[in-house]
Amino acid sequence: MQLPRLPGGGGAAIVSLLLLLCSHMEVSLGRGSSNATAADELALTDFKSMLLDPTGSLVSWNSSNHYCSWQGVTCSRRHPEKVVAVNLESSGLAGRVSPFLGNLSFLRILNINDNKLLGEIPPELGRLGRLQELNLSLNSLEGGIPSALGKCSKLISLSLKNNHLQGEIPTHFGSLKNLVYLNLYANNLSGEVPPFLGNMSSIQHLDLGENTLRGPIPKTLGGLTGLRYLSLESNNLSGAIPPEIWNVSSLMLLSFVNNALSGIIPPNALSNLPSLQTLFLNQNQFHGSIPTSLGNASKLQYFEVAMNNFSGLVPSEIRSLQSIQWIVLAYNSLEAEQTDDWSFMSALTNCSQLICLELDYNRFSGVLPSSVSNLSTSLQYFSVSHNEISGVIPEGIGNFVGLLTLGLENNYLTGTLPHSLSKLRSLSELSLSNNRLTGHINQAIGNFTQLNYLYLHINSFIGSIPRSLGNLSSLLEIVLSSNNFNGTIPSSIFSISTLFGLDLSHNQLEGTIPHEVGNLQSITILWAQSNRLSGEIPDTLGECQLLQKLQLQNNFFHGSIPFRFSGLKGLVTLDLSSNNLSGQIPIFFENLTTLHYLNLSFNNLAGEVPTAGIFANATAVSVQGNDKLCGGIENMHLPHCSMISSEKKHKFPVVTVILSLGGALVIILLLAYFLFSWCKKRLANCPSASSLQDSPLSAYSQLLKATDGFSTNNLLGTGTFGSVYRGEIEGATGENFVAVKVLNLQIHGALKSFTAECEAMRNLRHRNLVKVITACSSIDFRGNDFKAIVLEFMPNGSLEHWLHSKSNEEGVERHLNLDQRVSILLDVAHALDHLHFHSALPVVHCDIKPSNVLLDADMVAHVGDFGLARILAEGCSSFWPSTSSMGFRGTIGYAPPEYGAGNTVSTYGDIFSYGILVLEMVTGRRPTDSTFEQGLSLRMYAETAVNTRVMDVADAKLAMELKNEPAKSGVPSNRKMVDAVTSLLQLGISCSEEIPSRRMAIKDIIKELYRTKMTLLQGE
Repeated sequence: MQLPRLPGGGGAAIVSLLLLLCSHMEVSLGRGSSNATAADELALTDFKSMLLDPTGSLVSWNSSNHYCSWQGVTCSRRHPEKVVAVNLESSGLAGRVSPFLGNLSFLRILNINDNKLLGEIPPELGRLGRLQELNLSLNSLEGGIPSALGKCSKLISLSLKNNHLQGEIPTHFGSLKNLVYLNLYANNLSGEVPPFLGNMSSIQHLDLGENTLRGPIPKTLGGLTGLRYLSLESNNLSGAIPPEIWNVSSLMLLSFVNNALSGIIPPNALSNLPSLQTLFLNQNQFHGSIPTSLGNASKLQYFEVAMNNFSGLVPSEIRSLQSIQWIVLAYNSLEAEQTDDWSFMSALTNCSQLICLELDYNRFSGVLPSSVSNLSTSLQYFSVSHNEISGVIPEGIGNFVGLLTLGLENNYLTGTLPHSLSKLRSLSELSLSNNRLTGHINQAIGNFTQLNYLYLHINSFIGSIPRSLGNLSSLLEIVLSSNNFNGTIPSSIFSISTLFGLDLSHNQLEGTIPHEVGNLQSITILWAQSNRLSGEIPDTLGECQLLQKLQLQNNFFHGSIPFRFSGLKGLVTLDLSSNNLSGQIPIFFENLTTLHYLNLSFNNLAGEVPTAGIFANATAVSVQGNDKLCGGIENMHLPHCSMISSEKKHKFPVVTVILSLGGALVIILLLAYFLFSWCKKRLANCPSASSLQDSPLSAYSQLLKATDGFSTNNLLGTGTFGSVYRGEIEGATGENFVAVKVLNLQIHGALKSFTAECEAMRNLRHRNLVKVITACSSIDFRGNDFKAIVLEFMPNGSLEHWLHSKSNEEGVERHLNLDQRVSILLDVAHALDHLHFHSALPVVHCDIKPSNVLLDADMVAHVGDFGLARILAEGCSSFWPSTSSMGFRGTIGYAPPEYGAGNTVSTYGDIFSYGILVLEMVTGRRPTDSTFEQGLSLRMYAETAVNTRVMDVADAKLAMELKNEPAKSGVPSNRKMVDAVTSLLQLGISCSEEIPSRRMAIKDIIKELYRTKMTLLQGE
């Protein structure tokens, strides 16, 4: 999450400006001695010698210029030969920080922010006794923070954010009594939050977010009476928030997002925070009520407590928040039923600056009060989805003329759509699905000219589909399924060239599919099954080159299967069953290599069934109910084609065969059922094995013993739903070590994650997938539920640690050369290929990122963590999930944009995440890197350099490898290595296209990577 900037000079930039002004305010009292000036010039020269300067930022650093005139160097007025500031921010420098900088004895400002520096911070910087600002942020620095920095007693601002620093925060920092600004955000710092920070009374800005700090929040922080900004987000902190924190009256921002904090928030917690503007408590385990003292924080602008266990009513004291803009209460257990319970909605009408109100996934019921119509006209995001709200949609909803997102799905709303809805001309997403709405859809829906997503499915709408939908030229997805729409499909819909998803299934539509359907050049999913459509299937569908899923079953289509379907090279599933189609099965289906499901059953097809391509897999093709078909592979159990002509002479044998086949089918189904039940039981409970006993309690005790009581010494890492420990199972053959993933069942969604991972991994076996040894559903010694998954142990850890940290536990430097990076990307691509196309059912991983790619002893990559995986079972109603912005699958930065908008989970989503992974491996930058602001993204960052400045964006370690690699026999030249890096960048860009259908196919990804690997192996 990008935290809002503090107004009124709360950031480090103001500190820097003041310090720079101070360095120039020394009044000249006469030129001092220059006898010792050589030391400063020598220190700068040595500093330059350890740097790469591809952009020429240091071109002025030469002997023809006095060093005080070098770019970024400032000398003192009082002592003209002494350097007081070195500012080389965003200069594109690579290399290491020179220890000789410690010889700049008059230095007050050292700012090398936003470069590509690596290596450790030299402890010699601790000799800079006059240093007031040190900014080494946004680099790739590693190792621990030198305790010697605690000797810089005049330090006012220290920023080391967005590096790969490890270890604990040095205790010597307690000596920095003048420190105002401390930012250690986004590193790999461990240990507890040190209590001595509370003794640094001058601190105003403290950011320790995005690290691996654990334990409780020290109550000593409550002694920082001047603290304005406190962020401890995305760590492993536990326990309650100390009450002392709530008494720091100067606080303007407080963020504890994504920890394991628990307990209640005291009713008077916010009574003493009159300056508070931002409060983020998302993704923790808080329970109890939202404090009634909320109204005392009258300057509050951002209030987010999503993904906790808050319950009870929303306090009506919220009316006092005159400056509030953003309220997110989703994913809790908040309630409202009676009219009085909804009084907070009336209270919110006083909040005239409100922009966002998210109440999704709670227990709100009763009727949505009419006072909702009086909310701020500035409202842009309003969502109360996944509750139990009944009644009609208030007519006053049309007052929100600036509304961008309206989410009312998954409730019990009734009645017709209010006429005022047509006023919301700025809407980009309208989701009313899974309610009990009725009536017609007015032609005024054509006024939503900015609409991208329209979800009206699972209601009781009647009448025809409005032709005015054709006016919505920006639409990406229309889902109108499971209603009572009748009449014909308006041809105007097929003029929307941007459309990539159209679902008209389960209605009462009649007539033909207009031939204009061929205009949908971006369509990837077209579902029109279970209607009353008739006529021939238009051959213009063959022009929809990006079409992947086409379902037209349960209609009245006749004629033959169009030959132009042979042009649908990306088709994955095709269902034409239960129609009146005739003619032969086209032979071109054999050549559609992406086709993995073909259902032609219950038609009037005749002739010989092909045997190659998809027809070689009897489980992927269904042709039953076509009595005139013959041939095919043996497993299809069709008659030989030579028998068809004598069918009338052998009626009795044919009947016998059919009955025999039917009996065999029943037996097969029973066997499959019992096998499925056995597998499910095996994964849901601890299996009996030499490593784990039959008793649930003894199973828990074995895992407890294997991990030394789930000791922190065996902790391999933590994730959203639990922790992973290294374990040693006694009596196991071969490798004794395993990884034990223990679910934290107190976290919302953990149980669902356990079930999803078990289901996804049930039949998955592949060289590049992490092997699940067993799953355990048990109880601990206290009688509490205990669930764990025992996995194959990966001694080389995760790809995340290789990309963003220096060394392993043995102190060996972690570095991936170019060949290793290509090999790992190939391994992950093979894993995705297996999941998407070669498993029993297609599986979408939904969370491809470096921390979920594990490396074995041979550096072979294995994809793990299937806690968010989705099995794509055809016909599943959950194929179109919630559109809530709080409910998308995956990790921010890696999740595709369509998931954020609530689109269907698909293999396209994994390809996007994979593309981001490729770009991260090449650039060494996370997609959430704070440098990507003001619309810039990792993909855009790569795009700007892919043709001309590849070395500028390449990971510093990779750039050094390419620069220093000599051309020799059997080793690729520097040119070929640069070409390989360029190819990888282009691959990542192609995979991360915003429009899903434009993303690269997995088979093409594998081909491209093999081509790159061969280039590297062949050398010159």
